[in-house]
Amino acid sequence: MLFKHFYDEDLAQGSYLIGCQAKGEAIVVDAWRNLQTYLDEAERNNMKIVAVTETHIHADYLSGSRELAAMTGAKLYLSDEGNADWKYGFDGIKLYDGDEIKLGNITVKAMHTPGHTPEHMSFLVTDGAAASGPGFYLTGDFVFVGDIGRPDLLDEAAGGIDTRFVGAKLLFASLRDKFLNLPDYVQVWPAHGAGSACGKALGAIPSSTVGYERNFSWWADYVKRGDEAGFTKALLDGQPDAPLYFGRMKMQNKAGPALLGERPALKTYTASELQAALDADNVIFVDTRNRDSYIKNYVEGSLFVPMGKSFITYASYAIDPLTDQRPIVVLAQDEASAEKMRTKMSYVGIDNVVGYISSLEGLRTSQVKMVSPADLANVKNSYILDVRTANEYTAGHIQGANQLHVGRVVYKQNSLPKDKNLVVHCQAGGRATVAASILRAAGFERVLELEGSYAGYESYLKNREVVNA
Repeated sequence: MLFKHFYDEDLAQGSYLIGCQAKGEAIVVDAWRNLQTYLDEAERNNMKIVAVTETHIHADYLSGSRELAAMTGAKLYLSDEGNADWKYGFDGIKLYDGDEIKLGNITVKAMHTPGHTPEHMSFLVTDGAAASGPGFYLTGDFVFVGDIGRPDLLDEAAGGIDTRFVGAKLLFASLRDKFLNLPDYVQVWPAHGAGSACGKALGAIPSSTVGYERNFSWWADYVKRGDEAGFTKALLDGQPDAPLYFGRMKMQNKAGPALLGERPALKTYTASELQAALDADNVIFVDTRNRDSYIKNYVEGSLFVPMGKSFITYASYAIDPLTDQRPIVVLAQDEASAEKMRTKMSYVGIDNVVGYISSLEGLRTSQVKMVSPADLANVKNSYILDVRTANEYTAGHIQGANQLHVGRVVYKQNSLPKDKNLVVHCQAGGRATVAASILRAAGFERVLELEGSYAGYESYLKNREVVNA
């Protein structure tokens, strides 16, 4: 049996290719939209992708399952469990609890494990050439390493009302009746790891076992002693803010993600072309440099989305392609780098990247306005905007600060005052610069960033106390 785990560190998302080497057939589970990843792996192993499926309607990235099936001619299997509100809106072979997908010696058994979402499936994998029982469990967003999937995302990001309590009840039953009935040796391979907003305490290692989670996870004792009330409270308390783009992902993945097909070549923009487009407000320009470079010299109207481990996440915070369908131009050193950015943005449904520019020379630039912690109290008519998570804010914040997670700024900008000096900060500065660029690009003219952000402010207060002691 071939078992290949693919992992994107930005999205903290895992997908899988599992194949029968004897028959040369493979299945892909929870594909992202970089389909070449799976095609190359199958070709390297002389396999044909004959089946594609996914654990549930994802919220944090746009699924590549539909397009991969169309591209390869593979059968597409989709859960038909759950309530009528969360049925897939496009064609596929319907999957129900207990159904099996066979690939030569390999059997992939679907298990309905609702809670994170109503339709959620997990998959037990048996390598019939080596064993008579399952050895691998693809748990999706059901069980993570050290945690379980949150049941509140439909409330937080998709317009649900108190679905979290029904979800917690279903999750408790799924753990009790499905997960804990499996042998300890079964390997657990989830769809996410540390850094994902799909849970609150995800482990940083890629896999676990049923036995390990049974003995050491925070939730196991609640389930084993039947304490559903205690389980629900512990599960729901302290869940991180859900970025509001999750709602868009849910709806697009439910209806059927657009098929990208063969994409046109990227256009190389000149400074005069891009500046004219910016002046006419008919383009989105994404500056992908590091924060220090951006602060010293940014293009007016640009969005700050630094190329790095959080590129996709920050892009999803800064751009809502449903409400802003302007073409996107990225700052990239060459076409290959720009193409990489375009591919990564497609993971979250940002499909309108049309070109790139390799230098800021000839573009109208400014310097980001900063305020030091010592001068913060002197900013008149200020509105202090804390774009960290609610949990970070609760742990400690600047007196009078208003919390709005960076992933909600583009959606909630109309709730912010344009007639005040907005002083934006996060913990160390990165998220604040993303949020501030969103506001400046949206027409907020009085945007400042706090030097050192909250960490700098705390340091300033401690130093002042030492001086005054």
